[in-house]
Amino acid sequence: MELLLLVAEAAFAGLLLSRLVKKANLPSVTAYLVAGLLIGPNFLGALGIPGLGFNSFEQVERFGLINDVALGFIAFAIGSEFRIAQLRKTGRQATVIAILQALTATVFVDVSLILLHFVLGDKLPIADCITLGAIATATAPAATLMVVNQYKAKGPLTDILLPVVALDDAVGLIVFAISFGAARAMKSAAFSLLAVLVNPMLEIIFSLLLGGLLGVVFSALEKYFKSNSKRLSLAVTFVILAAALSKLKFNLPGGVEIGFSSLLVCMMMGTVFCNVCDFSEEMMYKTDRWTAPLYVLFFVLSGAELDLRVFADWAVVGIGLVYIVFRSAGKYFGASASARLMKCDENICKYLGITLLPQAGVALGMSVTVASAMGAEGMIIRDIVLFSVLVYELVGPVLTKMALTKAGDIKPKATIVSASDDD
Repeated sequence: MELLLLVAEAAFAGLLLSRLVKKANLPSVTAYLVAGLLIGPNFLGALGIPGLGFNSFEQVERFGLINDVALGFIAFAIGSEFRIAQLRKTGRQATVIAILQALTATVFVDVSLILLHFVLGDKLPIADCITLGAIATATAPAATLMVVNQYKAKGPLTDILLPVVALDDAVGLIVFAISFGAARAMKSAAFSLLAVLVNPMLEIIFSLLLGGLLGVVFSALEKYFKSNSKRLSLAVTFVILAAALSKLKFNLPGGVEIGFSSLLVCMMMGTVFCNVCDFSEEMMYKTDRWTAPLYVLFFVLSGAELDLRVFADWAVVGIGLVYIVFRSAGKYFGASASARLMKCDENICKYLGITLLPQAGVALGMSVTVASAMGAEGMIIRDIVLFSVLVYELVGPVLTKMALTKAGDIKPKATIVSASDDD
């Protein structure tokens, strides 16, 4: 009963706060995150009353299944943006921009933190600097997609934004694997080509293969169902199946490890589905409507996971501020320079970098990997990432909305329609 009660509380808190922030013209995702903070262990849950808010972070983690499914649907929706007709227009541009802006963010963070290392000494080892630089590549697709959907953003900036966000995760996985592998080698005086390069590449390749296979099977089966309700049910089934299969891991002789990225698997499945199935656009629209309550829960739970205790350590706050400033600068200038290189529209050059600031799930996943592998030192990195996620998730959606509005992709009429939908 208590778990169901908490689910109801989370949904109600998110919806209630979204009504309050609506008058301030803020994105709903910001309201959901703040609602999660308020009913989480930092505030209401701290009272220790069973069933009234989340009493501990361990209790929040028990709802991980909701997060896994929600991220699967988010990746599936982003994958549907990779339509062949659209890729012919923006595919090359999106690929170059995704790679260059991610690498620029890594370089900016690496250089700034290494310089800070010479001030702080052993409090900030160089291995930690390059690990944080790799984590800087990751962008949160969930917050971006929510803002795009809420305000029905449409235009050149939105057309290139979603593919860039999707490709960003693949680039981030490679950069993180190489940088973290190098960081661990620095600490152990050992170097493993498997850990640094082979295993991450296998993860990406097998994730795309699994997603492609599921997309083909899904598209074939969908044709046998004529009613919209059954087609929608099949879509939900396959996204959940993809998220489940992504948990598989195979250890082969010689230290070779084959794992899967849920984001890449679900994204690839969405890409194949939207290019093979004739009625994919209609199904994606219906799926988006079905997942609206799921996204509310996802973001409220994400807000509840944010631990304000990171503010107690001034070293974490200081390093976190440097990380935030230079990652933001790297994303902005990297996106702007690469967009100009690819001769994109002026609005894309000016505003794309701002829309790439949100950071959450993928970055937190990387930090958890670091914490489990590096012990106490890894926990410091996780706290720094937690601090940055707290800032980015609360500020990022607002900045994304502002950038899309300035670029003309969010129009006053669309905002009014979206508001009526939220009612």
